[in-house]
Amino acid sequence: MLCEEKLEVFENGFEDGKFKLRVEFYGKDAKRLLLAIIRELYLPDYGEDYVYPFECAKEFWGIYLDPSEIVAEEPNFSPIKFVNRSIIDRLEKTLKEIEAPEEIKERIDLEKAEIVKLKKALLALGKDFILDERGYLIVFSKPSVRELVLKYLGALDEK
Repeated sequence: MLCEEKLEVFENGFEDGKFKLRVEFYGKDAKRLLLAIIRELYLPDYGEDYVYPFECAKEFWGIYLDPSEIVAEEPNFSPIKFVNRSIIDRLEKTLKEIEAPEEIKERIDLEKAEIVKLKKALLALGKDFILDERGYLIVFSKPSVRELVLKYLGALDEK
């Protein structure tokens, strides 16, 4: 669905021609996180009162999310000093369990990813993906999107 001149929202993500980025998720539902990102991207253009692309995406995905519920957080994780085989195996197991196209899964290089620990799970942080051991795979077209995803990772905990 076209929600803005250059913003297309689809079932598992969005593509934006204005910012030249694409964000998709696989595994568990990450639409709330994507809504937070869309709102932040368009907030400067629309102002606080009514961010049309955010409202349009909410309607398309059938999600009620009040802007006041969106909370940006400083990512609270600790780096893992020594990545051993069992850590890689845990993340590979998560990746195998996520339903995603094979070409997407093949792009995920866990050996080169930065691996960190959240309170509840491990995260593999790549240049163009974040794999959350809780069952989320988020892929994106620009490395700068990684910081936006991390900023709103708390949205995955709220349902």
